[in-house]
Amino acid sequence: MSSQTMMRRDRASASLGMEVLADEAGYAVVRMPVRDEMLNGFDIIHGGLVFALADTAFAIACNEDENVTVAAGADITFLRSTTSGAVLTATARRRVLSGRTGLYDVSIVDEAGDAVAEFRGRSITTRRTPPTA
Repeated sequence: MSSQTMMRRDRASASLGMEVLADEAGYAVVRMPVRDEMLNGFDIIHGGLVFALADTAFAIACNEDENVTVAAGADITFLRSTTSGAVLTATARRRVLSGRTGLYDVSIVDEAGDAVAEFRGRSITTRRTPPTA
């Protein structure tokens, strides 16, 4: 399944207002505005939503052909908090692809270019059949 087809079906990313800015083999850029309903009890963005943005960029970068590639694992380091009105951008880059496994780094920055988080994802290409329609 192509990443464009995958994103047309991705209701979770769409509900968070994510916009794909770049989609190339092993590389993706995704932007997400931070809204009030994304804030936790401390009035900063919920870390799970920063992870979701990084995970979406990662998914696009590692789905470059008709094979279904999914996360085998991921880690994130939060570096800076943001609040409503911020715009976060995640840039995913493939580091290594070896057989069915891959390693990807995703940098998340705010609208000023300040680092918000760093994410490292590990992918596995499956034998799953992509969904149809």
